[in-house]
Amino acid sequence: MFTRNALGAALLVLVAGQVIAAETPHLGTPVTPADIAAWDTSISPDGTGLPPGKGSAAQGKEIYALKCTGCHGVAGEGKPADRLTGGQGSLATDAPIKTVGSYWPYATTLFDYVRRAMPLNEPMSLTNDEVYAVSAYVLSLNGLIGEKTELNAKTLPKIKMPNHDSFFIVYPGNLK
Repeated sequence: MFTRNALGAALLVLVAGQVIAAETPHLGTPVTPADIAAWDTSISPDGTGLPPGKGSAAQGKEIYALKCTGCHGVAGEGKPADRLTGGQGSLATDAPIKTVGSYWPYATTLFDYVRRAMPLNEPMSLTNDEVYAVSAYVLSLNGLIGEKTELNAKTLPKIKMPNHDSFFIVYPGNLK
């Protein structure tokens, strides 16, 4: 009797498993290469992955005033969000100030971060031209480029950040 009940239970589990598998909710759709490409926004320190576009600090100043000052202050001084400017030469002191201009090793990192995460209430809402322009403005606030310097996929990776040599390269290839 036990064997017959066990066999019946096993058969029931087998049949029920097939019915459950056949009645899946069919949620979602297959992901296409175009879907993946839209989210593949990684940018390497050497500029690989930078999109077309351009912007200057003068253009970025207007965008920054509209979309960034509420968190980062009029001149990047911070409050309530992180400070973006100053701090050069402070990292080896008892009170290091980590900003874009003092700590970040690559200018492309600034572009990548702004593009993905800013503004905080609307991430990924800026156009490529706006991201180049805001990046140029922040770099100019730190004295790293002039107000009329145009950033694009060729010029941005050429900017040498003050703290560049304090980082070890962990990316494949020979990045400079």
